Amino acid sequence: MSAVKTLEAVARDRVGKGAARAVRRQGQVPAVVYGGGQPPQSIAIDLVRARTLIYAGGFKTTLFEIKAGGKTVRAIPRDFQLDPVSGVPLHVDFLRVVSGQTVTVEVPVHFINEDAAPGIKKLGGTLNIVAHTLTLEVAPDQIPDAIEVDLTGREIGDVIHVSDVKIPAGTHTGEPTDPVANIVPPTVLGAEVEAEEAAIAEAQSAEAAEEKAAEEKAEEEAEDAEKKDGEEA
Repeated sequence: MSAVKTLEAVARDRVGKGAARAVRRQGQVPAVVYGGGQPPQSIAIDLVRARTLIYAGGFKTTLFEIKAGGKTVRAIPRDFQLDPVSGVPLHVDFLRVVSGQTVTVEVPVHFINEDAAPGIKKLGGTLNIVAHTLTLEVAPDQIPDAIEVDLTGREIGDVIHVSDVKIPAGTHTGEPTDPVANIVPPTVLGAEVEAEEAAIAEAQSAEAAEEKAAEEKAEEEAEDAEKKDGEEA
């Protein structure tokens, strides 16, 4: 499960575009914590810290203890905005979480032991990923870092469904029959390309042999002509 992370913040009294710009000029990112039956709380977090957390991955599935204004609140990121040009964080929304509450999150799917899948390792098949994430409804302190799918023993034609994957019971919001991935055979295009390359190589080899034979014949004719000229002289 994802570990709870501490996030230092500063309480903000002023809100609005002008106040947000002032916060950014100070090297901070404006943010808001809402939900939990309480009024929204405007805060500011360090820009470098925010950027590191966002780009490290798993930001939206991490539970934070946010310390601001002498108070600590548990919250999970719901959304964030990045500058479209520089990629710098511009704003973050946090959802306040309380005891007994569940949240809906997109958890990444990781595929392991691909080398132990005969359909891929021995037969040249390809793993076709249908779902890169799975949507779970889970308690904030029970969010998995990732969902692992073991490919050991998988053959060409195998389809992996949600029901084949180990996830917390009762948390998936979809159907057990939803596909996660399948293993497909080598593409026909690949075979055609290989055949074409082989034909080209064979044609080039034959052409080279013909050129060599022609050169040898020309040399023989030149030698014969030179010998004949010598005899006539």
